[in-house]
Amino acid sequence: MSKLITFAVPCYNSAAYMDHCVRTLLTGGDDIEIILVDDGSTKDDTPAICDRYQAEYPDIVRAIHQENGGHGEGVNQGLRHAQGMYYKVVDSDDWLDEAALKAVLDKLRAFAGAEQPLDLFIANYVYEHVEDNTQKVMKYTNVFPEGRVFTWNEIGRFRPSQYLLMHSVIYRTEMLRACQLELPKHTFYVDNIFVYQPLPAVKSIYYMDVDLYRYFIGRADQSVNEKVMVTRVDQQVRVTKLMIDSHNLKQLYQTQRKLARYMTSYLSMMMTISSIFLIIDGSPAALGKKTELWEYLRTSNPELY
Repeated sequence: MSKLITFAVPCYNSAAYMDHCVRTLLTGGDDIEIILVDDGSTKDDTPAICDRYQAEYPDIVRAIHQENGGHGEGVNQGLRHAQGMYYKVVDSDDWLDEAALKAVLDKLRAFAGAEQPLDLFIANYVYEHVEDNTQKVMKYTNVFPEGRVFTWNEIGRFRPSQYLLMHSVIYRTEMLRACQLELPKHTFYVDNIFVYQPLPAVKSIYYMDVDLYRYFIGRADQSVNEKVMVTRVDQQVRVTKLMIDSHNLKQLYQTQRKLARYMTSYLSMMMTISSIFLIIDGSPAALGKKTELWEYLRTSNPELY
């Protein structure tokens, strides 16, 4: 690998806000790589902005233009082309804290020369609420040891509302490729698959208590807006089914009990979200889909059901 880390930035009509994202990443210096994946943008200058950054920073930034494939295909494309030892996805409306980024990169450089490479680096993320200009920091100090490398067998208990999200993880690139991570096209909420599927392949973990990722939330057209989620509930259900099929958690309990417990909790959350938004829809078709989802779980994995 010729770079320490690859930051993949899926961009779709992102001209109004992507500059802020990219500028924070550029503070990482010459041993980072930024892959800007233009996902078929047609409504603004996103393609030109990607090309401009590549021309201005040819040793750091690469622009990839693809037919529209959705957020997941942007992540896939970044992974296919990544030259960094580590891989992190940063959405184009989010950004990284510059001081925290420096601390994280310094630690990753130390791990890069180790005999056994680190598989997963975890840091905090911050909800940046645009409507009332407030912040909420999501930490993991109650779950993970600090200041040393550890395994799943050494973790504590996650709180009911506490999960690893795409915002908090940095995976080793070759590990992601080895577990054949491939996100579905034209599907929202695939970040759940990204942060869930690779977990059993992770053998070594490090947690740093710094607020790295800033998650912009509150825009009306965001995929996590409640009204938008109701209209896209079929995609939430699709992602949930893919996660159900991705691992045999009964077998995992026999070898990595604490990890299996966490992954079961994550799936419970996904089932809950899917069910709630189908109930909010309230139509006979939506309620039928809720029944079908639970039947899918019961028939494919009775123990988990």
